[in-house]
Amino acid sequence: MSQIPTKDQILQWISDNPTLTAKRDIAKAFGIKGAERIELKRVLKDLEQEGHLAKRNKTYRDPDRLPPVSVLEVLAPDRSGDLWAKPLEWQGTGEAPKILLVPRDSDPALGQGDRILGRLTEVNDEAHGYEGRLIRKIGSNPRRVLGVFKKTAEGGRILPIDKGESKEWTVPPGATGGAKDGELVEGEQSGPGGRMGLPRARVVARLGDPSGAKAVSLIAIHQHGIPDDFPDDVIAEADAMKPAELTGREDLRDMLLVTIDPSDARDHDDAVWAHADDDPKNAGGHIVWVAIADVANYVTPGSALDHEARKRGNSSYFPDRVVPMLPDRLSGDLCSLHEGVPRACIAVRMQLDAKGRKIGHSFVRGLMRSVASLTYEEVQAAQDGAPNEKCAPLMASVITPLYAAYEALVSARAERQPLDLDLPERKVALSEAGEVIAVAFKDRLDAHRLIEECMILANVAAAETLIKAKTPLLFRVHEEPSPEKLDALRETADAAGLVLAKGQVLKTAHLNKLLKAAEGTDVSELINISTLRAMTQAYYSPQNFGHFGLALQSYAHFTSPIRRYSDLVVHRALIKAHKWGKDGLSEADMAELEATANHISETERRSMLAERDTTDRYLAAFLADRVGQEFSGRISGIAKFGVFVKLEGTGADGLVPMRALGGEFFHYERETQSLLGAESGRVVTLGQRATVKLSEATPITGGILLELLTLEGEEMSRGTQRGRGRPIKRRQGAARAKDKSIARKVKRSRR
Repeated sequence: MSQIPTKDQILQWISDNPTLTAKRDIAKAFGIKGAERIELKRVLKDLEQEGHLAKRNKTYRDPDRLPPVSVLEVLAPDRSGDLWAKPLEWQGTGEAPKILLVPRDSDPALGQGDRILGRLTEVNDEAHGYEGRLIRKIGSNPRRVLGVFKKTAEGGRILPIDKGESKEWTVPPGATGGAKDGELVEGEQSGPGGRMGLPRARVVARLGDPSGAKAVSLIAIHQHGIPDDFPDDVIAEADAMKPAELTGREDLRDMLLVTIDPSDARDHDDAVWAHADDDPKNAGGHIVWVAIADVANYVTPGSALDHEARKRGNSSYFPDRVVPMLPDRLSGDLCSLHEGVPRACIAVRMQLDAKGRKIGHSFVRGLMRSVASLTYEEVQAAQDGAPNEKCAPLMASVITPLYAAYEALVSARAERQPLDLDLPERKVALSEAGEVIAVAFKDRLDAHRLIEECMILANVAAAETLIKAKTPLLFRVHEEPSPEKLDALRETADAAGLVLAKGQVLKTAHLNKLLKAAEGTDVSELINISTLRAMTQAYYSPQNFGHFGLALQSYAHFTSPIRRYSDLVVHRALIKAHKWGKDGLSEADMAELEATANHISETERRSMLAERDTTDRYLAAFLADRVGQEFSGRISGIAKFGVFVKLEGTGADGLVPMRALGGEFFHYERETQSLLGAESGRVVTLGQRATVKLSEATPITGGILLELLTLEGEEMSRGTQRGRGRPIKRRQGAARAKDKSIARKVKRSRR
């Protein structure tokens, strides 16, 4: 009879032979046969219960050590370019060990979030405990869901908060992560659907009470994967920074530069000054200075700050918080152009003729000191004849010359004809507790337009300078609309009795003519929204494809390096082009421009979606206690499953499901973006006036459901809903709709 090994002997064998840890391997190693295997099984079970071993696929291993072949998730490369991974099945008591990936030349490219099967080798290194080599990729990130955890006898379920996610997710008993009933959690798919077709998940993060007012933006931040915690090395690097000195810079501290921002601005990254041009050859001309915080002085290529800023891509703005691209030591202090404090900057001096056309410009790297931090409202009030104590001394030297330059820029803008959309911006006002107290539309002042025109001019100057110097940069690209989107816009204009001509090279002037024709009419908002939807999305690129919306051949983002990584790249390009220092665009930066452009275009879209989702949730919360009330609005969208109505006053978009449209069947016409009543021939189309009743408002998802009561002043038929199952009398309805369409065209042709 063989001697059953002691627990220590078994643990030592597993430690020395990590690839031979199945029960049969252990039995063979110690010569255990027959009935003795039962005793070995008991000892192994004891070790498992005591926490010394973990059983996985009929093998045993030390839970505080990784198996030689493990499933890993690839992390972002560090500032040295090394690629790291984390184990996804760590069962040890301490923190999961770091794994340095050692790639071979034949390996495919790996990126953050990739899942791989890796072969591990234990190493004695202070920085990491294992090195890993790729065996094969096993897919990208698993699906994740954000939702409310509901405890059940079988473990639990996650009820998704995403409006587009209808299925619940089941959570097995051992995968709840300690989540409590009603808690907001993040789940990760751990297997395919079971008997009921519901996906299986495990809880990977607990996020607290979902009904808390201040949880709204946190939900969006987490749902969209926006990083909101700075790593320790990034904070340490920022905290070690010192204010820039004058050495190697031009002294701009005597200039009358001022910052003009919203009243609730958290940082000030641009300053302006203007005065009349004293060049006799440029009678009536202006000199406009734009100074921008010199972020590149602090965020240098390859640093921890640089790595984190690129990862974030941009700052994200929510009604109750900002997720900044840079730590507050920089964004709120060293890179913020505070009043009366010397600050490093890159400034551009632009010479305008009397008609506002830029006839020359030059850049400097300097040290400035803002003479005042002003708000849009107080500057506009001062220009309108009511200056406060702060603005009164600046009227003759700062404010009046700025508006004089602005008037010239307005003239140049009219000649250039950029796209002139009129879409007021919503502002959600919150109480200190984070609850919505009002939803209003922001006033659009000349002070806003003044700063906007100065920034556009500075961005153009940056692009032109770098093109001339043949220095790589990131352009802000906005391509012209696709033919398909233009056709859809023409259909909308046609239905509204307006014309967008065909058979010509599209220019913004043609779209402005359409917008002008709609101005002051019932269809003005519809035409503005439809024109915006026809536009392509702007993006970043190392190639210059122009900016259609601004009607500019060359455009780059230069004016906001605190909150956009693209602008930091442009600053570094200017430093390189002017040979201002060693902190300019690096070889690594230039090699990665295409990848950087793609990445920050994606992070920008991510922030836009998160900000929009947050606003939707706040609007739903604002309307939640008004269920049953009636609202006026306009049809803003048509889909196969229903109609979207934009409510007056709040600008909230609510859905009228097909079942709440009336008593007849409606046929969806994709080409004309309309619905056609099978019995009545009633046409539901974009821009129509509607009265709706609020049926449901769900703050946690941002969902708003409506019932359509009237359309263009006519009541919707409640009827017997005879036609709900099939499109009866469709030909008759289609014929009526066609007659109406022909009548509209005949009427327009007789004008």
